[in-house]
Parts: sequence; C-alpha cells; structure tokens
Amino acid sequence: MSGKSGRRRQPSAEPVLDRVTVVLHQPQNVVNIAGAVRAMANMGLRRLVLVEPADFDARRVAGIAHRAEHVVDNVSCVPSLQEALAPCVYVAGASARPRTAQRNYRRPRELAPEILRRAAEGRVALVFGREDRGLSNAALDQCHDVLVVPTTAEHPSLNLAQAVLLVAYELFLADGGDGQLPAGKRSVGPAAAAELEDMYAALEAGLRQIDFFKARKPESVMRTLRTALSRTQLDGHEARLLRSVGYEMRNHVARNADGNAAGEDPEPT
Repeated sequence: MSGKSGRRRQPSAEPVLDRVTVVLHQPQNVVNIAGAVRAMANMGLRRLVLVEPADFDARRVAGIAHRAEHVVDNVSCVPSLQEALAPCVYVAGASARPRTAQRNYRRPRELAPEILRRAAEGRVALVFGREDRGLSNAALDQCHDVLVVPTTAEHPSLNLAQAVLLVAYELFLADGGDGQLPAGKRSVGPAAAAELEDMYAALEAGLRQIDFFKARKPESVMRTLRTALSRTQLDGHEARLLRSVGYEMRNHVARNADGNAAGEDPEPT
C-alpha cells in the first residue's frame, strides 16, 4: 500500500484560529499595523505576516497595541505576497472597491465558517491591502474568495485595523466565541422560584396597603407584573430588592397610620 493512499491525515491539536494568518500587503502606517495587532489579540488570532511594510517598528507597535506582545513577537516580514501565501491552502482577500473582473464576493459572516473549515485542513490567509488603494487585481488573483464589508456610499472603505477587527470578530464567533455579556459584580445568579414567589407576595401586600387595587383587579395586575418581570430574568439580589420595596410600602403606611416608628412585621433578614 502506498504512503499516499494508506495514510490518513491526523487531526491537529493546534487551535483552528492558530492556523489563520493575517497578511497585510504593503501597509503604510505603523499605527494601523498596531491597530490590526490589537484587533487580532482581542479575537484570538496570533499569526501576522507583513508584505513590504513601509514602516515597521516592533517596539512601537507593542507600545500602541497594549498586551499584544504575543502577536508582535511572532510577526514575519516578507518581500512578496507570493511568499506570504505559499504555505496556505486557502486565501481570502478583503476589498471595498468595485472591480471590472467578476470575482467570488462574499460577506465576512457568510464566509467565516468556510474559512474555519479550510483551516482545519491547513494554513489559511486573510489578506488586507494598503490603506490608500487596497489590494491590486494581481493580488486578488491569488485569492480564492473576496471579502466585502457593506458600508455607506459616503464612506465606502474601512480603516485597515477596522477591517481586520470586523473579519476577526466574525471568525471568533464562528469558532464558538461565547459572546457572553459581563455579569455585574453583585450578581448572585438567577433568582430561585421561592425567591420570586416571596417577591411577588411582598409586592402584592405592599400594593394592597396603598390601595393600588381600589379600581383594579389584583389578579390582573399581578399577572402583568409577573409577565413583565419574567422578561428581565431577575437575579437573586434584584428579587430581594423588589421584595424589600413591597415590605417598605406596607410598613410605611402602617407607620403613618399609628405613628409607631417600628412599623408592623418588619422585613425578615
């Protein structure tokens, strides 16, 4: 059995995003390079190749792109786009300008899963052109697909670092980026059913005490409150705070009624 037919490629333990190389073709401004580096670090990309950069100072880039030294330390500079793309099995170029030639134009969100699928097979490259005129037709000829980001007619092109960030973000999401919003420092997790029922009972008692139900049906009011508050997904701290509102309404009326500062049935701790 020949080696070609008998061997099966073993899956790589390398993270798939580590097989994605960002290629900046003839970047003109070191600040834009630093912005691209920071965008890559934010979204989990580590490989950056610069083709004929007009200016590159690793120390300056590291100073601008804070906490992205792991990207800066691995930057490669090469003399030609062909050399940058040589090890890649798939290449996607970014372009904002309309071209005469028909190409495989795709949106970043649409193409992101395909880029990751190709990265599972080998190195892939995302190519971005110079700031003033983007990628040439000769450069796009070396790309399998062309990424196009929809923009307004007044501002048809993105800043280089913005373009890198947008495409990297779509890759991050397609790779299973959790996308979770940060929780507040006082968040204690979702309120339990018992906490919610205590809250509703306290709110209903407080509303009764201020005669809120005088011209309203208690069942309808409480059902509306339940529906509205259920949409907020209250945590335990929030449920206890609203429960305290109900207790305070009741106790405030009681204190005013009999002048007793202690009130009745103080809120349990």
